[in-house]
Amino acid sequence: MTLSFKATSELSGFEVRDRIERRRYAIETSAPVSPTPADADEFRFPVDAAFAVTTESVALPTLVAAYVRDEDGRMRLEVGDETDRRLPPGRYSIELCAPMKVYLAVEGPVKVTATGDGIRFAFESATTVRVGARSHHERPAATVTTTEDPCDVMAALSTLGSALKTTSPERSFPTLRGHPPLVELGDELAIPDELDTPETGVRIELPPDRDHAYVAAPLAFYLGAQLVVGDASAPRLVTDEGFAYDLDGPKGFEEEVARTLKQTFFLDCVTRTEGYYPVTLHEREMVEPLVDLDFAALYERSLAERLEAYLSVPFEVIEEQIPTWKLSTRVDPAPENVASVPFLVDDLAVVRTPAARRTATHRAAASSGGLARDGDFTRSSSEPSGTRPVVEPEPTDSVEQAWIGDHAPVDATKATATAFRNRLGRETGDDIDIAVVCNDTAMDEERDIAAEVYGSRENLPFDVTVHHDLRTDELRAVLAEETAFLHYIGHIDEFGFECADGHLDAADLDSVGAEAFVLNACRSYAQGMALIDGGSVGGVVTLSDVINSCAVRVGKTMVRLLNRGFPLRAALSLARSRSIVGDQYIVVGDGNLDIVQTESKMAIVCVVETDGEDEFEVTLESYVSGEGGMGGFFNPRFGSAERCYLTSGEHGPFSMTRGELRTTLAMENVPMKVDGQFTWSSALDVGEL
Repeated sequence: MTLSFKATSELSGFEVRDRIERRRYAIETSAPVSPTPADADEFRFPVDAAFAVTTESVALPTLVAAYVRDEDGRMRLEVGDETDRRLPPGRYSIELCAPMKVYLAVEGPVKVTATGDGIRFAFESATTVRVGARSHHERPAATVTTTEDPCDVMAALSTLGSALKTTSPERSFPTLRGHPPLVELGDELAIPDELDTPETGVRIELPPDRDHAYVAAPLAFYLGAQLVVGDASAPRLVTDEGFAYDLDGPKGFEEEVARTLKQTFFLDCVTRTEGYYPVTLHEREMVEPLVDLDFAALYERSLAERLEAYLSVPFEVIEEQIPTWKLSTRVDPAPENVASVPFLVDDLAVVRTPAARRTATHRAAASSGGLARDGDFTRSSSEPSGTRPVVEPEPTDSVEQAWIGDHAPVDATKATATAFRNRLGRETGDDIDIAVVCNDTAMDEERDIAAEVYGSRENLPFDVTVHHDLRTDELRAVLAEETAFLHYIGHIDEFGFECADGHLDAADLDSVGAEAFVLNACRSYAQGMALIDGGSVGGVVTLSDVINSCAVRVGKTMVRLLNRGFPLRAALSLARSRSIVGDQYIVVGDGNLDIVQTESKMAIVCVVETDGEDEFEVTLESYVSGEGGMGGFFNPRFGSAERCYLTSGEHGPFSMTRGELRTTLAMENVPMKVDGQFTWSSALDVGEL
């Protein structure tokens, strides 16, 4: 079972554990408890497992988003950091947005008290509390087979919407969009009978080619739409009610599809505030005066009717309020790449084709040879040989970019279907095992930093093992061992990992147990791709030679960001800016992967501008966490205490006093940019700003 419940010995209470996602959340009770199984079907929202405890109170160790609903599902209370409220006798469902979804079902009066340090639910006497939990981990329900024929590909991709758990505006929440079915190439089109696609009355008419089908797949998924060959001269979106919308606008088909996806998704996020989550949403406050839309009425309408109303609004009217999109991916429309499309759709990525790109080569030491200081060196033990062909995808306005096609990309993730499938098949334990390998004593500085930082988070079960000067057989054993993360520091060349007795080529390994990795060595791209082929999910590699001092800077920043819960792609995007050779680093595999959970359920960078006074302008840069997705929201804990913001991108600026800034930064150690300089809140003396 993915989820388990266990009474804790350190304090009275229990812990909810998600073994697949390596998440855990401890909840305190008034006295020791013995969890007993409960019926998961009794909860209003879906849960993976449930149990019951008897207690006089339940206390959470952190302030998380929490909602109390009555027996009819109406919101009775949205818990904030100053909540002090007594609810009268009744049946209540309490939703907790912890590292996994947790629901409490309780009967009787409830006293709710919350501060910045946590939340407490107290009852008048010992009460039975049913606890249900749902993992963010999703497995595809089935596998669809398609031929290379574009019409078959369109039919296969039309099944992706079967993963939607609702067609209401709430599908804009990532937890209500299940993982689409897998798609594989075969000799015939085969769609399993158990796949039930929603009848939304929406279809997308396209020319019969894979280019259009791949690009339209995320939009078709989100709308529960069918992809069909159209009779019209241009691609268009059509509903059974007779509404038609041209998808070949002035900026071209790919841009129009991206805009339609973003606009529909965003206005669903606004409309859903009329349903189960009537929060005060900043984006609604900003956009509502600009549009002639009745969100309360739209909430009750069908998907097709909402779609027509949404698209009556010019995109430019709402563009500035749409969250910065998490991911754009360039996909070569080759037949074999259809296997990657369901994973991109699961991420709600904007998909584009690589028609417009520049090709280049990375000469193995060209960009760093003249930059080394006296006494510095590159992490290469041999002379560079040849060049590596690379592609430079055209820039996008998304937070992150990925590439699916031939060659290595610059400034983008090299994503592969193999890595995505590896993530689906992973089995993990409760502990977070980290291996640090340093095969050159001249690089001990980074080794010491890694050994110190990894596992420095309290209340998380880290097990860090540091290895030195390994022989080939020893490194082979480390790579085969089941670990959450491998941090390699040393030399890599065209022959593989340099060891004390020769070289180890990862392509020769039977299997790889390291789920994620950083190969902080020169020219580590090929070895990283071999680790992915052997079983890893994602990692960070280099395209050419890197100077040791610069590599230390990148490695140090990566260590600290990964330790705070940043996914690989987001961590590298920040670490790259810390070094003059940062553009030599890319992510390979699944860039969504993280090692540990974030403390606040979201990865944040705090940007502070000072002017010497006691007022500061603070902007938050939020990154969607590894288990999350587009559509979540958060309360930044300053500004308006009741106002929420959609995740991903920049939020603010907020005006804060020195005292408010000090209090906010004390809640969690977060990366910061203070007047353009990178630092960490734990190292910042607010009094000196």
